[in-house]
Amino acid sequence: MNLLLLDENDFIAPGRVKLADRRFLQLRDIIGLETGKVFRAGLTGGKVGTAQVVDFDGSAAVLDVDLDQEPPAGNGITLVCALPRPQTFHKVLHCAITMGVKKIYFIHTRKVEKSYWDASVLAPEAVDKEIRLALEQCGDTIYPQIEYRKRFKPFAEDELPLLVETADFGCFGHPRAVAKVPNLAGQKMVLAVGPEGGFNEFENMLLERAGLTPVTLGSRVLRTEFALAALLAKLY
Repeated sequence: MNLLLLDENDFIAPGRVKLADRRFLQLRDIIGLETGKVFRAGLTGGKVGTAQVVDFDGSAAVLDVDLDQEPPAGNGITLVCALPRPQTFHKVLHCAITMGVKKIYFIHTRKVEKSYWDASVLAPEAVDKEIRLALEQCGDTIYPQIEYRKRFKPFAEDELPLLVETADFGCFGHPRAVAKVPNLAGQKMVLAVGPEGGFNEFENMLLERAGLTPVTLGSRVLRTEFALAALLAKLY
């Protein structure tokens, strides 16, 4: 945990919080609690700063907080990602959040199993837990906007062109593409990442028609989480 992520209901007085949940256990058992010890902290949806241990016992800790800095800015990339298999979903979500993505669309494609949409990892409480862990990891406080689209064609024809229209550049990963991934740091972008094996030809056509450029990282087929990390790193 690189950032102690706080909520409004943690405050017991102005500038003072009390923790008795998972965060307390992590501070106590992994990081180590000492009176006067200072941690990096931030308020969900708000500023970041520091938290200093005032008192603690075996079940809770009281900390004084001083939050006076802005959280890190997002990377300007809107991610459109084929819904990964359940055991990969949290890796993809974690990767996107820690690398600064603030808007994510998980979509259905031909190669996405319909059963993935019923997986427990998509339950709101499970997604919220993963978001918080990712924010704690990267030192951020701003939740990403996450949306789900179970029908590819309506999304690609009706919504995606509008997303691309408001961006400076849009692309999707395609192992047989000719264009390399550009470095466009600081610009607004739309990035689409398909399932393992990529989008099919019909989906590729609709993505291009929506304004996305096919780009390649090379001829090797990568797992979704690795392809995403590589694409985000190259773009940003």
